[in-house]
Amino acid sequence: MRCSEIEDKADFDHIRYAQLWEDADVLTAALGDCTGRTLVSICSAGDNALAMLTLDPARVVVLDLSPAQIACLKLRIAAYKVLTHSEFIELTGSRPSKRRLALLNRVLDETDAETDAFWQTLASEVDRHGIGGVGKFERYFRIFRTWLLPLVHSRRTVDDVFTPRTPDAREVFFDTRFNTFRWRLLLNTFFSRFVMGRMGRDSAFFDHVDGSPAQHVARRLRHAGVATDPSQNPYLHWILKGTHGDALPMAWRPEHYETVRSRLDRLDIRLGSLEAFVSTGEKASGFNLSDIFEYMSPETFKQVYGAILSAAEPNARLVYWNMMAPRRVPADYRDRIETLTEIETQQKARDLAFFYSDFVVEEVRP
Repeated sequence: MRCSEIEDKADFDHIRYAQLWEDADVLTAALGDCTGRTLVSICSAGDNALAMLTLDPARVVVLDLSPAQIACLKLRIAAYKVLTHSEFIELTGSRPSKRRLALLNRVLDETDAETDAFWQTLASEVDRHGIGGVGKFERYFRIFRTWLLPLVHSRRTVDDVFTPRTPDAREVFFDTRFNTFRWRLLLNTFFSRFVMGRMGRDSAFFDHVDGSPAQHVARRLRHAGVATDPSQNPYLHWILKGTHGDALPMAWRPEHYETVRSRLDRLDIRLGSLEAFVSTGEKASGFNLSDIFEYMSPETFKQVYGAILSAAEPNARLVYWNMMAPRRVPADYRDRIETLTEIETQQKARDLAFFYSDFVVEEVRP
């Protein structure tokens, strides 16, 4: 079984995502009680796998097709071991810093030779932007933030996005000050399929997507600005201002730092697709599947979904996101799956990683 068509189409030799653009708060809430159990997570930059350690699992098997994304997690593991929390969030880029090179070198002293060599080539970029700012996706937003956003909105208007407001006041601000004609023109241009494929996501990631990415982004930005509180949104803050502001992603918060640090030995990192886990015959009680199904044709999605079920314990939960390609349990497996609609509804309402149009929580029937 081949788990992912994307393996043949996309380039995996560079960092695509230097930080997670999925909300670990809703992920961990959706996974439920995982104490003492085995979990499986797509790696990406590793932050959600680290957040899953707060659930007190026996282990988290972390998988990715990209050696570069695995290198992101290995660097984070070393950083948790040797840095204080304040040093850690300076290195990530969440907070301003003038000592990132020194912090990076301390961390690299604790890594293997391959990880050290990989990150040495990015040292100057880490110095400027932090380890959370060196991916293709983050560079895309940096171009947007640095060169184009100032043509549309003043610094004062951007700062005012993050002023705490009531929902009604947020709607007024968005409609009267932010959602201008120039803003809409910028979205239609910069978040077009062509530009995003060239500069943001790999173009192969749009093979199974219908509709306009720009219109999707516009809808989701309105959700982020009105339905949720921008002052508490680290993802929106990074896009518009280049740091995380007063909020942090779950795994990077001070209240979780020592817990994550104490459980790093529970991470089981494997280079490869989901097949690397499924083919072993091992079983898991929870799966963080990111948005991998969006990159698959319907037929491949059905095959992969069935393979995951073969590796799932009774009552295991499958948690994943859809951005523009709708994916839910294939018809062939509906009798084996219960959709946890109430949990989905609760978590969608608080999901701060606003790109995604759907959040799916499914449970394997005993």
